Amino acid sequence: MDQGTRLDQSTRLDQLRGSGRAKRHNARTIAALTGNPGCNRRAVLDAAGIDKQRLAERVGHPGSFGQSRFALSRGNAFEAMLKADDCALLREVLAADAGLGYQDLGADTLSDRHEQTVKVLADARSALIDHPLLTLDVAGQTVYLEPDLIAYAHHGRLQVVEIKSFAIVDGQADSAKVSAAAVQAAVYVLALRDLMERLGQDPSTVSHEVVLVCPADFSFHPTAVVLDVRKQLSTLRRQLSRLAAVTGLIDALPAGLTFDLALEPEELVAALAHVEARYAPECLSACELSVYCRNEAAGSTAALGRTVREALGGIDSVGEVLDLAEGRREPTEDQAEAAAMLQAALRLRSEALSLVPEARS
Repeated sequence: MDQGTRLDQSTRLDQLRGSGRAKRHNARTIAALTGNPGCNRRAVLDAAGIDKQRLAERVGHPGSFGQSRFALSRGNAFEAMLKADDCALLREVLAADAGLGYQDLGADTLSDRHEQTVKVLADARSALIDHPLLTLDVAGQTVYLEPDLIAYAHHGRLQVVEIKSFAIVDGQADSAKVSAAAVQAAVYVLALRDLMERLGQDPSTVSHEVVLVCPADFSFHPTAVVLDVRKQLSTLRRQLSRLAAVTGLIDALPAGLTFDLALEPEELVAALAHVEARYAPECLSACELSVYCRNEAAGSTAALGRTVREALGGIDSVGEVLDLAEGRREPTEDQAEAAAMLQAALRLRSEALSLVPEARS
Protein backbone atom coordinates (compact mmCIF):
# COMPACT_ATOMS: atom_id res chain seq x y z
CA MET A 1 0.00 0.00 0.00
CA ASP A 2 1.52 3.32 -1.08
CA GLN A 3 1.53 6.42 1.12
CA GLY A 4 -1.34 8.10 -0.74
CA THR A 5 -3.56 5.03 -0.46
CA ARG A 6 -2.73 4.71 3.22
CA LEU A 7 -3.70 8.36 3.82
CA ASP A 8 -6.97 7.90 1.88
CA GLN A 9 -7.85 4.83 3.94
CA SER A 10 -6.99 6.65 7.17
CA THR A 11 -9.25 9.55 6.18
CA ARG A 12 -12.09 7.15 5.37
CA LEU A 13 -11.70 5.35 8.70
CA ASP A 14 -11.77 8.70 10.50
CA GLN A 15 -14.99 9.54 8.66
CA LEU A 16 -16.56 6.22 9.65
CA ARG A 17 -15.65 6.83 13.29
CA GLY A 18 -16.82 10.44 13.30
CA SER A 19 -16.10 12.75 16.21
CA GLY A 20 -15.11 10.05 18.71
CA ARG A 21 -11.56 9.07 19.59
CA ALA A 22 -10.25 5.83 18.13
CA LYS A 23 -10.55 2.94 20.56
CA ARG A 24 -7.22 1.20 20.83
CA HIS A 25 -6.88 -2.53 20.61
CA ASN A 26 -5.29 -4.61 23.36
CA ALA A 27 -4.48 -8.31 23.62
CA ARG A 28 -8.06 -9.19 24.65
CA THR A 29 -9.67 -7.36 21.74
CA ILE A 30 -7.19 -8.81 19.24
CA ALA A 31 -7.82 -12.29 20.64
CA ALA A 32 -11.57 -11.72 20.29
CA LEU A 33 -11.11 -11.13 16.54
CA THR A 34 -10.65 -14.87 16.09
CA GLY A 35 -14.11 -15.60 17.47
CA ASN A 36 -15.98 -14.71 14.26
CA PRO A 37 -13.55 -14.04 11.42
CA GLY A 38 -16.29 -13.91 8.78
CA CYS A 39 -18.13 -10.90 10.26
CA ASN A 40 -17.78 -7.88 7.95
CA ARG A 41 -19.44 -5.59 10.49
CA ARG A 42 -16.87 -6.33 13.18
CA ALA A 43 -13.99 -6.02 10.70
CA VAL A 44 -15.11 -2.52 9.63
CA LEU A 45 -15.93 -1.27 13.14
CA ASP A 46 -12.66 -2.58 14.58
CA ALA A 47 -10.57 -1.21 11.73
CA ALA A 48 -12.13 2.23 12.33
CA GLY A 49 -11.49 2.01 16.07
CA ILE A 50 -15.17 2.47 16.94
CA ASP A 51 -16.16 1.88 20.56
CA LYS A 52 -18.60 -1.00 20.07
CA GLN A 53 -19.72 -0.99 23.69
CA ARG A 54 -20.85 2.64 23.51
CA LEU A 55 -22.35 1.98 20.07
CA ALA A 56 -24.40 -0.88 21.53
CA GLU A 57 -25.65 1.41 24.29
CA ARG A 58 -26.60 4.12 21.79
CA VAL A 59 -28.72 1.71 19.71
CA GLY A 60 -30.47 0.39 22.82
CA HIS A 61 -28.89 -3.06 23.13
CA PRO A 62 -26.16 -2.87 25.79
CA GLY A 63 -24.53 -6.11 26.82
CA SER A 64 -22.68 -7.39 29.83
CA PHE A 65 -19.10 -7.63 28.66
CA GLY A 66 -15.67 -7.89 30.27
CA GLN A 67 -14.38 -9.15 33.59
CA SER A 68 -16.21 -8.64 36.86
CA ARG A 69 -14.66 -6.48 39.57
CA PHE A 70 -14.22 -9.58 41.72
CA ALA A 71 -12.31 -11.38 38.94
CA LEU A 72 -10.09 -8.34 38.36
CA SER A 73 -9.36 -7.99 42.08
CA ARG A 74 -8.58 -11.69 42.45
CA GLY A 75 -6.36 -11.62 39.37
CA ASN A 76 -4.40 -8.59 40.58
CA ALA A 77 -3.86 -10.14 44.02
CA PHE A 78 -2.70 -13.45 42.52
CA GLU A 79 -0.27 -11.73 40.15
CA ALA A 80 1.13 -9.51 42.93
CA MET A 81 1.75 -12.57 45.10
CA LEU A 82 3.62 -14.34 42.30
CA LYS A 83 5.77 -11.32 41.45
CA ALA A 84 6.71 -10.34 45.01
CA ASP A 85 10.42 -10.40 45.92
CA ASP A 86 11.58 -10.39 42.29
CA CYS A 87 9.20 -13.22 41.33
CA ALA A 88 10.47 -15.55 44.05
CA LEU A 89 7.30 -17.70 44.14
CA LEU A 90 6.96 -17.67 40.37
CA ARG A 91 10.53 -18.95 40.02
CA GLU A 92 9.60 -21.96 42.15
CA VAL A 93 6.54 -22.66 40.03
CA LEU A 94 8.50 -22.35 36.80
CA ALA A 95 11.38 -24.38 38.25
CA ALA A 96 13.55 -21.55 36.95
CA ASP A 97 17.31 -21.83 36.87
CA ALA A 98 18.86 -20.29 39.95
CA GLY A 99 21.03 -18.11 37.69
CA LEU A 100 18.03 -16.62 35.89
CA GLY A 101 18.04 -12.85 36.36
CA TYR A 102 15.12 -10.49 36.88
CA GLN A 103 14.42 -7.20 35.17
CA ASP A 104 11.44 -4.96 35.86
CA LEU A 105 10.68 -2.63 32.95
CA GLY A 106 8.06 -0.57 34.77
CA ALA A 107 8.98 2.79 33.20
CA ASP A 108 6.78 5.89 33.36
CA THR A 109 5.70 6.09 29.72
CA LEU A 110 4.69 3.55 27.07
CA SER A 111 7.47 4.65 24.72
CA ASP A 112 10.11 4.30 27.48
CA ARG A 113 8.91 0.83 28.39
CA HIS A 114 8.89 -0.27 24.77
CA GLU A 115 12.44 1.06 24.26
CA GLN A 116 13.61 -0.80 27.37
CA THR A 117 11.91 -3.98 26.17
CA VAL A 118 13.63 -3.75 22.78
CA LYS A 119 17.00 -3.16 24.45
CA VAL A 120 16.64 -6.10 26.86
CA LEU A 121 15.53 -8.48 24.12
CA ALA A 122 18.35 -7.33 21.84
CA ASP A 123 20.87 -8.18 24.57
CA ALA A 124 19.29 -11.64 24.92
CA ARG A 125 20.52 -12.19 28.45
CA SER A 126 18.99 -14.89 30.63
CA ALA A 127 16.24 -13.18 32.65
CA LEU A 128 12.65 -13.01 33.73
CA ILE A 129 11.37 -9.80 32.13
CA ASP A 130 8.58 -8.14 34.11
CA HIS A 131 6.27 -5.45 32.64
CA PRO A 132 7.54 -5.78 29.05
CA LEU A 133 5.77 -3.77 26.34
CA LEU A 134 5.43 -5.08 22.79
CA THR A 135 3.81 -3.61 19.67
CA LEU A 136 1.77 -5.12 16.87
CA ASP A 137 0.34 -3.56 13.72
CA VAL A 138 -3.44 -4.02 13.52
CA ALA A 139 -5.07 -2.54 10.42
CA GLY A 140 -2.50 0.26 10.33
CA GLN A 141 -2.69 0.98 14.07
CA THR A 142 0.28 0.43 16.36
CA VAL A 143 -1.11 -1.50 19.31
CA TYR A 144 0.77 -1.68 22.61
CA LEU A 145 0.63 -5.09 24.30
CA GLU A 146 1.56 -5.95 27.87
CA PRO A 147 2.27 -9.62 28.55
CA ASP A 148 2.59 -10.56 32.21
CA LEU A 149 6.17 -11.82 31.79
CA ILE A 150 8.68 -12.96 29.21
CA ALA A 151 11.16 -15.61 30.28
CA TYR A 152 14.38 -16.82 28.73
CA ALA A 153 14.35 -20.57 29.15
CA HIS A 154 15.36 -23.80 27.47
CA HIS A 155 18.76 -22.77 26.20
CA GLY A 156 18.00 -19.19 25.24
CA ARG A 157 14.50 -19.58 23.83
CA LEU A 158 11.91 -17.00 24.80
CA GLN A 159 8.64 -18.02 26.40
CA VAL A 160 5.56 -15.97 27.19
CA VAL A 161 4.31 -16.43 30.76
CA GLU A 162 0.62 -15.70 31.25
CA ILE A 163 -0.89 -15.40 34.75
CA LYS A 164 -4.61 -16.12 35.17
CA SER A 165 -6.74 -16.33 38.32
CA PHE A 166 -9.12 -19.11 37.25
CA ALA A 167 -8.47 -22.39 39.04
CA ILE A 168 -7.04 -25.64 37.73
CA VAL A 169 -8.87 -28.33 39.73
CA ASP A 170 -7.53 -31.90 39.65
CA GLY A 171 -5.55 -31.02 36.55
CA GLN A 172 -8.61 -29.65 34.72
CA ALA A 173 -9.78 -26.07 34.06
CA ASP A 174 -12.71 -24.41 32.32
CA SER A 175 -12.06 -25.16 28.64
CA ALA A 176 -13.45 -21.80 27.45
CA LYS A 177 -11.16 -19.89 29.82
CA VAL A 178 -8.12 -21.95 28.82
CA SER A 179 -8.95 -21.40 25.15
CA ALA A 180 -9.27 -17.64 25.68
CA ALA A 181 -5.96 -17.56 27.57
CA ALA A 182 -4.25 -19.50 24.76
CA VAL A 183 -5.45 -17.04 22.10
CA GLN A 184 -4.40 -14.05 24.21
CA ALA A 185 -0.96 -15.57 24.79
CA ALA A 186 -0.68 -16.25 21.05
CA VAL A 187 -1.12 -12.50 20.46
CA TYR A 188 1.97 -11.89 22.61
CA VAL A 189 3.93 -14.63 20.82
CA LEU A 190 3.07 -13.05 17.47
CA ALA A 191 4.15 -9.59 18.66
CA LEU A 192 7.35 -10.99 20.19
CA ARG A 193 8.28 -12.83 17.00
CA ASP A 194 7.61 -9.67 15.00
CA LEU A 195 9.98 -7.74 17.29
CA MET A 196 12.72 -10.36 17.07
CA GLU A 197 12.48 -10.25 13.28
CA ARG A 198 12.84 -6.44 13.33
CA LEU A 199 15.92 -6.88 15.53
CA GLY A 200 17.44 -9.15 12.89
CA GLN A 201 17.15 -12.21 15.12
CA ASP A 202 15.53 -15.56 14.41
CA PRO A 203 11.80 -15.27 15.31
CA SER A 204 11.66 -19.02 15.90
CA THR A 205 13.63 -18.45 19.11
CA VAL A 206 10.24 -17.38 20.52
CA SER A 207 8.63 -20.63 21.62
CA HIS A 208 5.16 -21.59 20.45
CA GLU A 209 4.71 -23.13 23.89
CA VAL A 210 3.52 -20.62 26.49
CA VAL A 211 3.41 -21.08 30.25
CA LEU A 212 0.04 -20.59 31.93
CA VAL A 213 0.19 -20.04 35.71
CA CYS A 214 -3.07 -20.45 37.68
CA PRO A 215 -4.23 -21.26 41.23
CA ALA A 216 -4.28 -24.99 41.95
CA ASP A 217 -7.55 -26.55 43.12
CA PHE A 218 -9.42 -24.27 45.56
CA SER A 219 -6.36 -22.57 47.03
CA PHE A 220 -4.21 -19.61 45.99
CA HIS A 221 -1.23 -21.94 45.55
CA PRO A 222 0.03 -21.58 41.96
CA THR A 223 0.63 -24.27 39.39
CA ALA A 224 1.97 -24.06 35.84
CA VAL A 225 0.89 -25.77 32.62
CA VAL A 226 2.30 -25.50 29.11
CA LEU A 227 0.03 -24.63 26.16
CA ASP A 228 0.90 -25.13 22.50
CA VAL A 229 -0.51 -22.11 20.62
CA ARG A 230 0.48 -22.93 17.02
CA LYS A 231 -3.16 -23.31 15.96
CA GLN A 232 -4.09 -19.97 17.56
CA LEU A 233 -1.13 -18.28 15.85
CA SER A 234 -2.35 -19.42 12.41
CA THR A 235 -5.87 -18.16 13.11
CA LEU A 236 -4.57 -14.80 14.34
CA ARG A 237 -2.41 -14.28 11.26
CA ARG A 238 -5.37 -14.97 8.98
CA GLN A 239 -7.65 -12.56 10.81
CA LEU A 240 -5.06 -9.78 11.04
CA SER A 241 -4.44 -10.16 7.30
CA ARG A 242 -8.17 -9.82 6.75
CA LEU A 243 -8.28 -6.62 8.81
CA ALA A 244 -5.35 -5.25 6.85
CA ALA A 245 -7.35 -5.92 3.66
CA VAL A 246 -10.52 -4.28 5.00
CA THR A 247 -10.14 -1.57 2.34
CA GLY A 248 -12.36 -3.52 -0.04
CA LEU A 249 -15.18 -3.65 2.50
CA ILE A 250 -14.85 0.06 3.24
CA ASP A 251 -14.78 1.05 -0.44
CA ALA A 252 -18.10 -0.76 -0.97
CA LEU A 253 -19.85 1.36 1.68
CA PRO A 254 -21.94 4.39 0.70
CA ALA A 255 -20.06 7.68 0.50
CA GLY A 256 -20.49 9.75 3.63
CA LEU A 257 -21.52 6.78 5.82
CA THR A 258 -20.54 7.30 9.46
CA PHE A 259 -21.02 5.60 12.81
CA ASP A 260 -20.47 8.81 14.77
CA LEU A 261 -21.81 8.18 18.28
CA ALA A 262 -23.25 11.69 18.29
CA LEU A 263 -25.90 10.55 15.78
CA GLU A 264 -29.43 9.67 16.83
CA PRO A 265 -30.00 5.95 17.58
CA GLU A 266 -32.20 5.43 14.52
CA GLU A 267 -29.47 6.94 12.31
CA LEU A 268 -26.89 4.55 13.78
CA VAL A 269 -29.23 1.59 13.22
CA ALA A 270 -29.62 2.65 9.58
CA ALA A 271 -25.83 2.95 9.24
CA LEU A 272 -25.26 -0.52 10.72
CA ALA A 273 -27.64 -2.03 8.17
CA HIS A 274 -25.11 -1.15 5.43
CA VAL A 275 -22.51 -3.57 6.88
CA GLU A 276 -23.33 -7.27 6.89
CA ALA A 277 -23.03 -9.05 10.23
CA ARG A 278 -22.41 -12.76 10.75
CA TYR A 279 -24.09 -13.38 14.09
CA ALA A 280 -23.62 -16.61 16.02
CA PRO A 281 -24.48 -17.35 19.68
CA GLU A 282 -20.75 -17.52 20.44
CA CYS A 283 -20.55 -13.78 19.71
CA LEU A 284 -22.22 -13.07 23.07
CA SER A 285 -18.96 -13.85 24.86
CA ALA A 286 -16.67 -12.10 22.39
CA CYS A 287 -18.26 -8.95 20.97
CA GLU A 288 -19.75 -5.88 22.62
CA LEU A 289 -22.31 -5.45 19.81
CA SER A 290 -23.57 -9.04 19.97
CA VAL A 291 -26.87 -8.32 21.74
CA TYR A 292 -27.85 -5.90 18.97
CA CYS A 293 -26.84 -8.38 16.27
CA ARG A 294 -28.78 -11.16 18.03
CA ASN A 295 -31.92 -9.03 18.01
CA GLU A 296 -31.32 -8.19 14.35
CA ALA A 297 -30.90 -11.89 13.49
CA ALA A 298 -34.09 -13.01 15.28
CA GLY A 299 -36.03 -15.44 13.11
CA SER A 300 -33.00 -16.32 11.00
CA THR A 301 -31.12 -19.60 10.94
CA ALA A 302 -27.96 -17.69 11.86
CA ALA A 303 -29.38 -17.07 15.35
CA LEU A 304 -29.45 -20.85 15.91
CA GLY A 305 -25.68 -21.21 15.64
CA ARG A 306 -23.06 -21.89 13.01
CA THR A 307 -23.71 -25.63 12.82
CA VAL A 308 -27.38 -25.06 11.93
CA ARG A 309 -26.60 -22.21 9.54
CA GLU A 310 -23.98 -24.24 7.67
CA ALA A 311 -26.17 -27.36 7.53
CA LEU A 312 -29.00 -25.26 6.08
CA GLY A 313 -26.87 -23.24 3.68
CA GLY A 314 -29.08 -21.14 1.42
CA ILE A 315 -32.06 -21.16 3.81
CA ASP A 316 -31.98 -17.91 5.72
CA SER A 317 -35.14 -17.83 7.83
CA VAL A 318 -36.68 -20.17 10.41
CA GLY A 319 -40.07 -19.69 8.71
CA GLU A 320 -38.64 -20.95 5.43
CA VAL A 321 -37.14 -23.95 7.26
CA LEU A 322 -40.54 -24.90 8.70
CA ASP A 323 -42.27 -24.47 5.34
CA LEU A 324 -39.74 -26.74 3.62
CA ALA A 325 -39.91 -29.35 6.38
CA GLU A 326 -43.70 -29.52 6.21
CA GLY A 327 -43.85 -29.46 2.40
CA ARG A 328 -45.61 -26.10 2.19
CA ARG A 329 -42.86 -24.69 -0.01
CA GLU A 330 -41.18 -26.09 -3.10
CA PRO A 331 -37.38 -26.10 -2.60
CA THR A 332 -35.08 -24.55 -5.16
CA GLU A 333 -32.38 -26.71 -6.69
CA ASP A 334 -29.86 -25.43 -4.13
CA GLN A 335 -32.25 -26.17 -1.25
CA ALA A 336 -33.25 -29.70 -2.33
CA GLU A 337 -30.72 -31.55 -0.16
CA ALA A 338 -31.45 -29.46 2.94
CA ALA A 339 -35.22 -29.81 2.38
CA ALA A 340 -34.92 -33.61 2.21
CA MET A 341 -32.94 -33.59 5.46
CA LEU A 342 -35.53 -31.38 7.16
CA GLN A 343 -38.44 -33.56 6.02
CA ALA A 344 -36.65 -36.69 7.26
CA ALA A 345 -35.97 -35.01 10.60
CA LEU A 346 -39.64 -33.99 10.94
CA ARG A 347 -40.76 -37.52 10.09
CA LEU A 348 -38.43 -39.04 12.70
CA ARG A 349 -39.59 -36.54 15.30
CA SER A 350 -43.24 -37.34 14.60
CA GLU A 351 -42.57 -41.06 14.86
CA ALA A 352 -40.73 -40.62 18.15
CA LEU A 353 -43.55 -38.54 19.59
CA SER A 354 -46.14 -41.08 18.52
CA LEU A 355 -44.36 -43.72 20.61
CA VAL A 356 -44.41 -41.53 23.74
CA PRO A 357 -47.96 -40.11 24.04
CA GLU A 358 -47.21 -38.01 27.07
CA ALA A 359 -44.46 -36.20 25.17
CA ARG A 360 -47.14 -34.57 22.98
CA SER A 361 -48.14 -32.34 25.85
